[in-house]
Amino acid sequence: MADNPATSTSTPSWSSARPSLVLASASPRRAELLARLGARLTVRPADLDETPAAGESPQQLVLRLAGAKASAVAHADRDDEIVLAADTEVVQDGRSLGKPRDHADAVAMLTSLSGRTHEVVTGMAVRRGTTHRACLVTTHVTFRHLTTDEIAWYVATDEPLGKAGGYALQGSGAVLIARLDGSDTNVIGLPLAETVALLQDLGLDLLSPPTDPPS
Repeated sequence: MADNPATSTSTPSWSSARPSLVLASASPRRAELLARLGARLTVRPADLDETPAAGESPQQLVLRLAGAKASAVAHADRDDEIVLAADTEVVQDGRSLGKPRDHADAVAMLTSLSGRTHEVVTGMAVRRGTTHRACLVTTHVTFRHLTTDEIAWYVATDEPLGKAGGYALQGSGAVLIARLDGSDTNVIGLPLAETVALLQDLGLDLLSPPTDPPS
C-alpha cells in the first residue's frame, strides 16, 4: 500500500510531449519489472553513500535515498526525461535487516522471520526537470513456520545471499511465504502500480497504447 500520497503540485507545461525514462538504479530486478510493461529506459545508476543517518527510521531512509538518487541523476534544465529512483528495505521490529553476510547469517535471518510478519518498505521518487514527486509503499509479508531442514534447504540454494531479508519472492523463496498484504512487486524491488501513477503524474503514461500501432 502507498502510505502517503505523491507530493502534490500543479503540473507545469512541458516542452517535450513524451519524455524518455531513466532508471537511477543498477538493479536488474527493477529493470525487469519495468520491462513487463514494455517500458523503454536508460539505466543511469546513482552513486551515493547509503549509510542511515543517526536516529533515521527505515521509512525515512528509503524516502531520503530515493529522492537523493533522483536528484543526483536528473538534469534540472531538461524536461525531456523523467528519472525514476527507488530504495527498498526489509524491516522487522523497526529494524532494517539488510543482506545476510554469509550462510550462517542467512540461517539466523530466516529463523527470525519464520512464522512472523515483517514489512518491505520502498521509497520512490520521480523527477522531471525541477518537478518531483515521491511516495512510500509498504507490503506486509508473513512467513510460514519453517523447519530447520527447510531453512537449510533454502540457504543451500545460495538464493538468500545478496538479498535484503535473505529471501527472494521472485525465486524459490516464494515457497517460504504464507501471506502477502500489499504489492507483490514491491517485495521484488519496485511497486508497479505506484510507479505507473507517479510517472503518469509527470506526463509519462506507460499504459497508453502506442501512437502508431503495427498494421
